[in-house]
Amino acid sequence: MPEARLSTDFWVGAYLQRLRLADIPAFVVKKGDATAGAVLVKSSTLDGQARLFQRSYDLMSGQRAWVVLASGAEADVDATIARQRSFDRDLWVIEVEDRAGRHLLEQEGLAE
Repeated sequence: MPEARLSTDFWVGAYLQRLRLADIPAFVVKKGDATAGAVLVKSSTLDGQARLFQRSYDLMSGQRAWVVLASGAEADVDATIARQRSFDRDLWVIEVEDRAGRHLLEQEGLAE
């Protein structure tokens, strides 16, 4: 029997709530398909640097994990987002702003 999956808008809402509870500002920059859109998370440290995360599926372990898609100057990370959006209009983009670089993606329930 296939594994049940949360809709993207439900997952995004839960993620934003976790960030709020940790006093980490976050914003939905681009809203994608509510049911099955992929999610990119941009983590900005407010010093001109950023990292971009995407969820990846490891075929060997069968596990999902967040991996760094881009890292460096925020303008370069933004260019990567623009390229990704150019071929995936259903893509969600969430921007997390925290000087310490916290994004909570490693937490249980978010990492999987």
